[in-house]
Amino acid sequence: MTAPFVPTDFDPPLTFEGSGFRLEPLGAVHNERDHEAWMSSVDHIKATPGFADWDWPQPMSLESNLADLVRHAEDFTNRTGFTYSILDGDNVIGCVYIYPTKDPDHDAGVMSWVTASRADMDVVVWRELSAWLADVWPFENPKYPSRD
Repeated sequence: MTAPFVPTDFDPPLTFEGSGFRLEPLGAVHNERDHEAWMSSVDHIKATPGFADWDWPQPMSLESNLADLVRHAEDFTNRTGFTYSILDGDNVIGCVYIYPTKDPDHDAGVMSWVTASRADMDVVVWRELSAWLADVWPFENPKYPSRD
């Protein structure tokens, strides 16, 4: 049996308040706003550290995006991965993903993106989430591509 991604006594945070943004678990409620956010920023996301080797983002329908969001919400509920919407007010300006990694030197893989229109937030999000991961999450050595 494999070890759980996070300890059973760890309560994954349901929110985080950052400088000019907040996090909440990604779910179906975000579908239209999430779809618009990333569809407007495909090239920008692909240029974000860590996304060059991903097969996403690629254009997809709103219905396909909803299925993806439902899967991420199920991962959160099952504690097998944690995806958050990055919000400014009610506007989705990005996402952060916290998932197991196959890299034996790291105990979690973390990725984040922001929309092209909010590119100025990328380093802010990265810095603040890096500190949040170190302070709150149970990982010893998460892999989160640097913005330095």
